[in-house]
Amino acid sequence: MIVNTGKLAGRTLFITGASRGIGKAIALKAARDGANIVVAAKTADPHPKLPGTIFTAAKEIELAGGQALPCVVDVRDEGSVQQAIDNAIQQFGGIDVVVNNASAISLTGTQETSMKKYDLMHHINTRGTYLVSKSCIPHLLKSPNPHILNISPPLNMRPRWFQNHVAYTMAKYGMSMCVLGMAEEFRDNGIACNALWPRTAIITAAMEMLGGSGIDKQCRKPEIMADAAYVMLCKDSKSYTGKFAVDDDVLKAEGVTDLDSYAVDPSCPLMPDFFLDEFDNFSVEQAKEQGAVPKYVDGKVQEEGTPKGDGQVSQIFAKIEGFLSDELVEKTKAVFSFEVTGDEASKWYLDLKNGSGSCGRGDPATAADATFTMSSDNFFKMFTGSLKATNAFMTGKMKISGDMGKAMKLEKLMGKLKAKL
Repeated sequence: MIVNTGKLAGRTLFITGASRGIGKAIALKAARDGANIVVAAKTADPHPKLPGTIFTAAKEIELAGGQALPCVVDVRDEGSVQQAIDNAIQQFGGIDVVVNNASAISLTGTQETSMKKYDLMHHINTRGTYLVSKSCIPHLLKSPNPHILNISPPLNMRPRWFQNHVAYTMAKYGMSMCVLGMAEEFRDNGIACNALWPRTAIITAAMEMLGGSGIDKQCRKPEIMADAAYVMLCKDSKSYTGKFAVDDDVLKAEGVTDLDSYAVDPSCPLMPDFFLDEFDNFSVEQAKEQGAVPKYVDGKVQEEGTPKGDGQVSQIFAKIEGFLSDELVEKTKAVFSFEVTGDEASKWYLDLKNGSGSCGRGDPATAADATFTMSSDNFFKMFTGSLKATNAFMTGKMKISGDMGKAMKLEKLMGKLKAKL
């Protein structure tokens, strides 16, 4: 853990999306130094599914030792942003740090992404980041150590980071392009502009809603991002700029060796976040950790227990059919469709919404909630436990369309199926 140094005492941080999650964690870390926090977020009234408002966050910030100014802010609206900045200047006298954390996400393909969703992501992620930064810069120029920190990824032009969710990637990379350009534009003015991204999934209320019950065990806590952000914001803005940092790299450089303390469950393998190429071979490593020891067949690594020959997909469904039950349907409430490519190209379905459940070749009797497209080899690995559904999606080995929340239920289901297959 990073110990507070007091370097942010009396400084004013303008943080978008600070009512919950990573934004609030960064706010609380700075508050322990005695910082002033502008809680710039939309949630004034309790959300039906997500906890926290700008007012509850403000109370936590003040209890942690900081001063808080809750502001209802829609980062898409110039007047809303400017009003919050004016209020911040009136109450605190200036702005020293901007954290562009507010973001929208829809992990959908081109045909599944409505223009409403496209516009929402681009207006919040790219335009919102640009607008907030632009509007705060006149005040940052007066600060002795001004920083802009965007919660956005390193720019990675590999096609696989675009292929399954091009609209989201474009919008998120827009935030990173702001870093690339503004770092150089304001280098001589001493305004630092950097990006910070998590190496693994971070557990937040939004992640729980997207990933479903049990997803938290594969995540780290928001505090790892807060500690990394704190380190970055305490650095000299004139010399530390234009960085695309990853959370645990920042902490390791500060001598932090115990990263297990940030994990929700240190005994569980961590789910990688997007855009970082070191997880290209993640599925093999996951297989090792789960007991599927790789072996060499014809000079290539193969997961233990992977049978050769045809009929793998049909074998899986034949076994699934044997343990369908009312209980499984009650817990899942979803219909899955599978478009299998490769040697065993075919269409299959798994209905865990109707009756006592059913499965088989072809299309389901009712519309699928989520459709998965993958090779027959990856299908078999996923259902036998050597490839997690989430990791397959993130590494481009599987495409998902439809309801992402219900699609994520398949990951939890895999663990139950593995023991029976």
